[in-house]
Amino acid sequence: MLLTTTESIEGKKIVKTIGLVKGNTIRARHIGRDIMAGLRNLIGGEVTEYTKMMAESREQALDRMIEDAQSKGANAVIQMRFATSMVMQSASEILAYGTAVVVE
Repeated sequence: MLLTTTESIEGKKIVKTIGLVKGNTIRARHIGRDIMAGLRNLIGGEVTEYTKMMAESREQALDRMIEDAQSKGANAVIQMRFATSMVMQSASEILAYGTAVVVE
């Protein structure tokens, strides 16, 4: 599966536009991570616990978007983007979306 944030793929011709595909996940904070994040907030530095959690969330959303695209017969996704939103005070959604296409 080819993924790109641009509207075309160099060297490939879009022969069919399938349409919107998406994948998302919602993650809640974890009390253990909150404790470590609170300590890091006191001494400064990267909050690696949340960095890792967000990276895992993005990968899961991407995987789900790719599954959606494949189930619709696509072999590429163009104009791929991420969006985030807070669902409740301690949980947020990561959404991966783009336009599914067939390229050759």
